Amino acid sequence: MSKTEKDATLALSKHIPSSYARLLKKLKNSLNNAFKLNHRRMVVLSGSDYEKQAYLLVKTVLVFYRYWKSIAKTYPRIVYFIHKDLPREREKSEIVSEIIKAKAKKLKYEIVDYRDSEEYLGTTYDMLILDLTSNLKPNDIGRLIGIVRGGGLIVLLVPEWAEWEKTLTLFQRELATPQHPEDEVRQVFKKWFKRKLLEHNGIFVYNVDKKKAIKIPEEETQVSKISNKKKMLIPEKTFYPKELYDLALTQDQVNVLKLTEKFIEKPHGRKLVLVLTANRGRGKSCALGIAVAGFINELRKVKNRVRVLVTAPKPANVQSFMMLLTKSLDKLKLKYRVIERRRKVIEVKAEKFSVEYWEPINIPKMKADLVVVDEAAGLQVPMLLKIWKEHKRIMFSSTIHGYEGAGRGFSIRFLKYIRDDPKTDLIEYEMIEPIRYSEDDPIEKWQFDTLLLDAEPEKLTSEDLKHIEEGRLIYVKPDLEEWFSKNGEHLLRQFFGIYVLAHYRNEPDDLGMMADAPHHTIRAVMLPSGKIVCSVQLAEEGPIPEAMISDLLKGGRIPGNIIPDRVLKHVRIKEFGRTVGWRIVRIATHPDAMGKGIGSFALANIIKEAYERGYDWVGAGFGVTEQLLRFWLKNGFLPVHMSPDRNPVSGEFTVLVLYPLSDLTRKIVEIANKSFKLKVIDSLHDSYRGLETEVALLILKTGVTVDPKYTPKMDPIRWDRLRIYSYGPMTYEAACDVMFELARAYFISYPRFKIKLSRTEEYILVSRVLQAKSWETTADELGKKQHFIMMKLKEIAGKIAKAYLGVKEPSGVSLIDVE
Repeated sequence: MSKTEKDATLALSKHIPSSYARLLKKLKNSLNNAFKLNHRRMVVLSGSDYEKQAYLLVKTVLVFYRYWKSIAKTYPRIVYFIHKDLPREREKSEIVSEIIKAKAKKLKYEIVDYRDSEEYLGTTYDMLILDLTSNLKPNDIGRLIGIVRGGGLIVLLVPEWAEWEKTLTLFQRELATPQHPEDEVRQVFKKWFKRKLLEHNGIFVYNVDKKKAIKIPEEETQVSKISNKKKMLIPEKTFYPKELYDLALTQDQVNVLKLTEKFIEKPHGRKLVLVLTANRGRGKSCALGIAVAGFINELRKVKNRVRVLVTAPKPANVQSFMMLLTKSLDKLKLKYRVIERRRKVIEVKAEKFSVEYWEPINIPKMKADLVVVDEAAGLQVPMLLKIWKEHKRIMFSSTIHGYEGAGRGFSIRFLKYIRDDPKTDLIEYEMIEPIRYSEDDPIEKWQFDTLLLDAEPEKLTSEDLKHIEEGRLIYVKPDLEEWFSKNGEHLLRQFFGIYVLAHYRNEPDDLGMMADAPHHTIRAVMLPSGKIVCSVQLAEEGPIPEAMISDLLKGGRIPGNIIPDRVLKHVRIKEFGRTVGWRIVRIATHPDAMGKGIGSFALANIIKEAYERGYDWVGAGFGVTEQLLRFWLKNGFLPVHMSPDRNPVSGEFTVLVLYPLSDLTRKIVEIANKSFKLKVIDSLHDSYRGLETEVALLILKTGVTVDPKYTPKMDPIRWDRLRIYSYGPMTYEAACDVMFELARAYFISYPRFKIKLSRTEEYILVSRVLQAKSWETTADELGKKQHFIMMKLKEIAGKIAKAYLGVKEPSGVSLIDVE
């Protein structure tokens, strides 16, 4: 033994208490069982002394290293996440590295900054170490726990158990706002997190400072033999080469490959859609990566070039897909080159095929032999429908329970559209078997329970539905401490489950924010049976400190005040900065009770409560669709701002709506709504050209009239050109400037314009004139022929000419008239 190794051994023996040595002995027995059951185990090291914590950690690593070598006959893969810019976490990792170099030279392990954690999605490790002493970010737990294989170990480093709730994490500090400083941040999530660590099996908790175990799981019965892994059955007849089936790790993956062989044959006059759902860690992305390689291999035999488009909320979501795609192409001995952007694979390219990642917003406009939508739950339903409408062969992959977003909302809201389409052949498959560990793994149960990944609302009975019809609804103001406690947890799970089902994207961070953000609160609608049917999250925003108002007007930033920030920057009325209100962060209704007035009931009560609190407004921001906008307008909210660009993921413009509660905000909202409508009118040909025309019409026809006395800005020459366009041979293209001014005047003075047009005529005026869409596009949108649109626009011109000029033939203009 070298001197370095002796020193390391001595240092360890000095710092490892007998109580921890006993815990490690029990851990080894538990790990042996875990390996045979394909389960995982967890150790939580709680303490304030970072050196002591480091020594216990390195001892745990060495114990695991020896265990893994003996049982798996290989060196373990270990990854250790820290915040590299925090000295204590860095020093702790250095102590660990130094002793490992001395005691286990061949052991390779990575020390990674949390900022790079997304890159580890889809990877597999035998041991994971998460330093949570400075931060407890729910998304990190959701993202990283799943990368550990069965038989593996997870170690969490946390502050001293009793003191933990007296500290603020980095995540919590970000929840503070100028109006609600750090000392107002709640400590609800940590209490919840600690309780869940103590409640679940397979988790050891040790207090480093007090040298004693807080929790050791009950003595386990020794498992005598390794559980039999299910034997995979590969079909005898396959279109894809057998080498691809050999890459499958579960029967589910084999089944998915066989199902995707149906995509080889072109679906003439029909659509072929696969919807693949699974919890995280079931290998759905990998299965699709293998399948696409098989699809390309077959199709290139009959096509000169094969093009596959892949999309997801972020490039990081498709890296597992790309990894298995390239691995499969290697198996098939197909040459290719990989194109990366910011260390992410975005294209796999060859002479006869390409697989390209594009943001969702681009996919409906592009042509392809096959489209793959990964993490489809992270996209809004309108975007999914656009992709479905524009392509013939599509594979959708969706997480049911996971940090990326919940797939049941995707299934309920999206599938109902395509299931009913007579021209769509739909294949649905749910993958159940985990890739890395067994289905009954205790650590997955802990993760799902802690982050409410599997939360779902209560099922509604006929009696519940009767109560809804009768309006027997109860507005609830929950006590967060109670709902996050053991007694109130059943209500929290219902509440959050509605978000999981109804909203297109949920993250564990949302749960942490709801629990701890000082300016956030929740409200619910409950039935007499105690079941939650509507969930609402609210954020108090404003007033902005006087010194910050001018800074925001110049483009500065402020945390936690989204509505005041946008209104000051875009409406420019500085008095709004002195107001206070509630922003509705989320409102979601039970999926079995939508369209029954529950959301409107919730809004009415929120408005009433906000008024009683002395607030100035209630507002919201959302990706605008016709249905959503109608809901907010129906409840008295007015739009005051819209983002100039579409969200690249959802494909929607974000709209801000306000409900004024004071005389001051009533004046501001009136001015803002007028200004916004004028901006929309003048930007529909440019920034908002891609806005759905129905949405544009709703905005232009609702709220305050911009100028009831406005008349078209037309000189005699333009009036006479209107006559010749209306009653003569002039084309629209030669009179588009005149029609633009008249369309503008119509909506500026709406509903006071001299004539009233039908809804179809208004649609044409917005789509063809203000948005400058082509005849073909406008006709397609209305389901009419182009000639109908052309003639209808001439009719509109004629109606306006008659209203303003009487029936007169075009006769030219005298110089006197012009002067």
